Amino acid sequence: MKPKYLLTVAAIVGVTRMGYAQYSQDALRYSTFQTGTTSRIKAIGNAGTAVGGDLSSIGGNPAGIGFFTRSEASFTPEFDMSKVNSTYQGQAGSNTSNSINLSNIAAVFYSRLNTTGADKTQGWLSFNFGISYNRTNNYYENVSYGGTNKNNSVTDYYAADANNNSTLNTTTGARTIVNNTLGAWAYNQNLIDQYSSANGFFASNATHSPPAINPNGYGQASNAIRTGGESELSMSVGANYSNKLYLGFGIGVTNLRYNTSSTFNETGNASVLTNAVTGATATEAYNNIYAQDQETKGSGVNLKLGMIFKPIDAIRFGAMLTTPTWYNIDDNYNESMSTKLTVSGSTTTIGNAPANYPFSYKLATPLKVAGGMAIFIGKAGFISGDVEYLDYSSANLSGDYSSAQDNNDIKTLYQSAVNAHVGAEARLSSQLFLRGGYGTQGNPLKQNGSQINTTSGGIGYRNSDYYIDLTYSHLESSSVIYPYEIGSASPAASLAKTNDNVFVTVGFRF
Repeated sequence: MKPKYLLTVAAIVGVTRMGYAQYSQDALRYSTFQTGTTSRIKAIGNAGTAVGGDLSSIGGNPAGIGFFTRSEASFTPEFDMSKVNSTYQGQAGSNTSNSINLSNIAAVFYSRLNTTGADKTQGWLSFNFGISYNRTNNYYENVSYGGTNKNNSVTDYYAADANNNSTLNTTTGARTIVNNTLGAWAYNQNLIDQYSSANGFFASNATHSPPAINPNGYGQASNAIRTGGESELSMSVGANYSNKLYLGFGIGVTNLRYNTSSTFNETGNASVLTNAVTGATATEAYNNIYAQDQETKGSGVNLKLGMIFKPIDAIRFGAMLTTPTWYNIDDNYNESMSTKLTVSGSTTTIGNAPANYPFSYKLATPLKVAGGMAIFIGKAGFISGDVEYLDYSSANLSGDYSSAQDNNDIKTLYQSAVNAHVGAEARLSSQLFLRGGYGTQGNPLKQNGSQINTTSGGIGYRNSDYYIDLTYSHLESSSVIYPYEIGSASPAASLAKTNDNVFVTVGFRF
């Protein structure tokens, strides 16, 4: 299998390994989803495990749909605004992306069970069925960073790749590079050469000394456009026993789509070796562009078990378990390189045809366990809190390829994480509600990365037949990424990401 280079899209792990497939990074990307919810639950920081009685329970804790005493339906569109601020080699930059999506559409159908007997509040009172569509992840973002690198060049990375993917002819001393590798492309485009002063290994024409011809450094810029997301079609049942114990079971059919198009551009001067024996060189200006495109589609399935226990009317305890999502994924990846060379005022462009690598594999995401508590203060409102536990190092890749190294990377680079949510709802009048919440999604990486912090708030209007809820949420996270890996001298870009989202839910009871 051809290595999948992630020169500029290794934004999750933050470290690339030359000449090795990094599907472990995709495993993390597709495992960090959130439960799709209505605006009401979004507003209370997604702290809905023990609340119940909300359509979010269909894709969350299915026991919550046991609280319904009427059938209900709603839909929730969302408007997403993404901004990524960057710092690279001391230079600041930013990029934005906006998108409109359907966050949630759901319906619960109420079925009463206990219709006879003197006490209609004892025993199994109802058995309800729910179905929903939930958007669980949003990949829309544009990432840009750039600056002047005075320490090294991407051509150093190309030279290392050539040395790792070449064989030596012991008679002639020449090294032959494997075709269709980054090193082979860089050699054909005059960016690297084999130098006797480097003990017969390939070295960068831009940084090999002597001569040192780039005292002002190398202009570098990275641009990536990402789209897509994950969604889930959830089907759940929930039952109510004596208004005390609520049990639920659900199945989720998931779908993912991830597209990214990225380029890494470097400009500088190179001293091209024209005679390996005498060491004669010619100086040329170069503009090198390395481009990558990835299109990924997948589908999967998971199961959910949940319960809510209400010892007294004011207190509810909730717990749920979500199995791994078992994905089948199709990945189509291609890369290309082109270089514009200018020597003595004459310019030529050398490039290669894009190399395409379609591939299919399987992914099992981590198991998720969640628990929560909600305290209801009469008719004045409630306070709710949740915790979730996931072990990202337990994600597993398999398929028709040697996945051992990727799975080892998952265990080495990733860790367990705790997600926490807290929120409250206050009744301002008989029909008007005010909500607020905070959530944090734990950092899945042992190094670099960060937790994702979410602050949210909203208002709602509700009567006996319909309701309208409006929510605003603000997400913040940060990461450090490396556009290419050449050991301790690898350049790093710091990214600070924010998402400002607006959700509107319109629902009715019947």
